[in-house]
Amino acid sequence: MTYKWDFGPILQYWSLFRIGLEYTLGFTVASAIVGMVAGLLLTLARRSGWKILSIPAGAVVEIFRCTPALVQLVWCYYALPIVLGISLAPATAALLALSLYGAAFYSEIFRAGLDSIDRGQWDAAAALGMPPFTMMRRVIVPQALRRMTAPLVSQVVLQLKNTSLISVVTVPDLVYQGQMVASATYKPLEVYTTIAVIYFLILFPLTQGARLLERRRHG
Repeated sequence: MTYKWDFGPILQYWSLFRIGLEYTLGFTVASAIVGMVAGLLLTLARRSGWKILSIPAGAVVEIFRCTPALVQLVWCYYALPIVLGISLAPATAALLALSLYGAAFYSEIFRAGLDSIDRGQWDAAAALGMPPFTMMRRVIVPQALRRMTAPLVSQVVLQLKNTSLISVVTVPDLVYQGQMVASATYKPLEVYTTIAVIYFLILFPLTQGARLLERRRHG
């Protein structure tokens, strides 16, 4: 039996795909920004030399790196409100889970970038009498940032992919809206093909950009 593809009914619901795409991109940008800030704080805590900060920060990184994003998302939505005795909206729980998941990986990128700077650079800056903040701002961070750019872009790409999970807590992202359209049109193959194409059109340029940055770094 040959399946007859028909995207006509799908186009009638394009406004829902647009809304879903706005949610997807919004959550990607928000979780990436929050994740980078949290990841930087975790990195600073781990490098502080104070066990009261470095041990908990290291534990947070390992916990979120070693558990699936979907499990974290569901846990933040269903279990965290019970543990803390609070109420969390689906969007808040989704943003929290995605941000913390990303923060663990951003922290590792920041740590690796700083550790990649030759020790002589640190010693030379210290020999010039630079205070720690000036040393980081003028010598270490500019060099490390060039090495971290490609991994950071790659992590943002993964962050965008992970937003497809937030539909499980009823956040109306692209996948959630697709589920609604599939239920209304009985055209799941066309719906998920459309979703795949939209993701590809967004992610392909980003992945190519990350590869270009990586080649330039090694070039």
